[in-house]
Amino acid sequence: MATISSLSNPSIKNLLRLKKAGDRKKLGLFMVDGRREIELALSAGQGIVSLFYSPDLIKGQQELISAVRSKQGEIIEVTKNIFQKICYKENPDGFLAVVKLQEKKLADIKLNKNPLLVILERVEKPGNLGAILRTAYAVNATAVIINDNQTDIYNPNVIRASEGTIFSQTVLKASVSETLEWLRAHKISSFAAATSGSQEYTSVDLSGPAAFVFGSEASGLSREWLEGAERAIKIPMRHGLDSLNVSVSAAVILFESIRQRNR
Repeated sequence: MATISSLSNPSIKNLLRLKKAGDRKKLGLFMVDGRREIELALSAGQGIVSLFYSPDLIKGQQELISAVRSKQGEIIEVTKNIFQKICYKENPDGFLAVVKLQEKKLADIKLNKNPLLVILERVEKPGNLGAILRTAYAVNATAVIINDNQTDIYNPNVIRASEGTIFSQTVLKASVSETLEWLRAHKISSFAAATSGSQEYTSVDLSGPAAFVFGSEASGLSREWLEGAERAIKIPMRHGLDSLNVSVSAAVILFESIRQRNR
């Protein structure tokens, strides 16, 4: 197998297309940068189409190559220089995979006896989305539902910020109306996190089947959610500050829910 050493190689050109959200959607493929993240994708049953690697960077670690080959994935060797141009990480470990995009729907959510849902509306920054996915994984959330998404779920920066936990969760897109209808049908209470909330989050019973809704930092939640949610809750804070980073707000409220559930 020849080592690719040129950016004009067709395999590299096709790979670089996946840095654009439009092409990811059109081709049904996305990139995963890093050994740990790729291993999580594999263990979650994601379809690995191809694995790019640089012998100078992987430091003799061949297990991942064997694992991808056993799943019929294509193995492509590139030079260190080329790898550093195709990857996203500042300090790459030498592995980058192309993975099939798997779209999920509300019907794919498997509910337990006491579900905990995370709903995100118009969250814009990939880092915030990835951080919330990481928190959702930490609290063992049943699913993450994204309304009116402003950033591609499979943006490489989302995957990186989530530390690959996106692959171990049910993450899907749905409209606000679809989400509200689904929650009501399954008797799951909805709590909108808003500065206009009438009750502080610690004074509300969050221990039952619940969905916590978070909006963008720029515009907060839509009127549809503010009027559609069963209750609006707020995080108290010092005068002069009216909001927190959305990923911080999500972590604060979700861990309070877990504290109450474990009480």
